[in-house]
Amino acid sequence: MDTLTPLLPGVSGLFGLSLLLLAAYWLGRVWREARHGWRPGAAWWTVPGLLGLLLAPVLEVPALFGMGAALLLLAEFWPLGYRRARRRPGWTWPLVAALLGAALGASALHQSASGAGADQTLPLVAALTLLQCGMAGLIASVAFPRTKRSELGFRTRWEPNRVPEWPDLSVTLTERGAQIRNVSRSALRLAGWSPRSVNGWLLVRDPQGQPLNTLRAGQSAFLPLAHHEGGVRVWYVPVRGPQETRLFRADWTPVQAQGSRVLN
Repeated sequence: MDTLTPLLPGVSGLFGLSLLLLAAYWLGRVWREARHGWRPGAAWWTVPGLLGLLLAPVLEVPALFGMGAALLLLAEFWPLGYRRARRRPGWTWPLVAALLGAALGASALHQSASGAGADQTLPLVAALTLLQCGMAGLIASVAFPRTKRSELGFRTRWEPNRVPEWPDLSVTLTERGAQIRNVSRSALRLAGWSPRSVNGWLLVRDPQGQPLNTLRAGQSAFLPLAHHEGGVRVWYVPVRGPQETRLFRADWTPVQAQGSRVLN
C-alpha cells in the first residue's frame, strides 16, 4: 500500500488510487456534459480540490485536506458548475498542457528512478495538475457536438404534443412570476412558453436576458408573470429519448381571487 511513498511522501497506494478514481469520475462528468454542449465553469474547482487532497499528506498540513474536500463538493453541486458553450472549446492549449504535463511527469519519474537526489515531489504534482487540466480541456473539445441542434421555433406551438404522465418540470410561484425547474434526469430543449390567459409565444431567457434554449437537469429558469395570471404553458423537447414535443401545464388560483397563490 505504500508504493507511492518514495515518489510522494505520505501518499499510500490506496490513497493515490482513491484520488485517481475521483479524477476519472470528474473527467467522465466533463465528457457527459460536453456531449450536450456544456463546458466546465465552477467545475474547474475540482483541480485545486484534488491538489489540496494530494498535498495534505505530502506537506503534512491537514487543513489542506478539508479545503480540498470543500472545493470538490462545490465543484460537484454548484448550480453553475457547467456553462453553455457558444462554440466548440479550443483544443490547442489543452493539448499543450497535457503534453507538458506528460513530459514533466516522465522527467520527474526518471530523475527519481535514477536517484539524482533532488526532490521530485513538486515537479510530479505540477505534472499531474497540468495533465488533468489538459485532459479535461481535450475531452470538452472532442466530445462537443459536431452538428449543432436546430433551434426549436414557433412551429413547435402547433405541432402535435402531449402532456407527459409524470412531469419533467416543476413550478414555484414567486412575487414576480413563476420559477420552473427541470426535475427530469436529462436536459430539455426549450421551445417557448405562454401565460395561460394569453395565446402568445415567449422565449425562456436566462438572468442576463439571453434566450435559454436548453434546461439542464436540476437547472431553473424564471418566467415573469403579472399577478392576475393563473398559469403557464411551456413547450419543450427532451434531449434524450423520443424527439417529441411535450407540453407542461401548471394552473393556480390568481392572487386577486384568493389571498395567496395556490397551486391546483
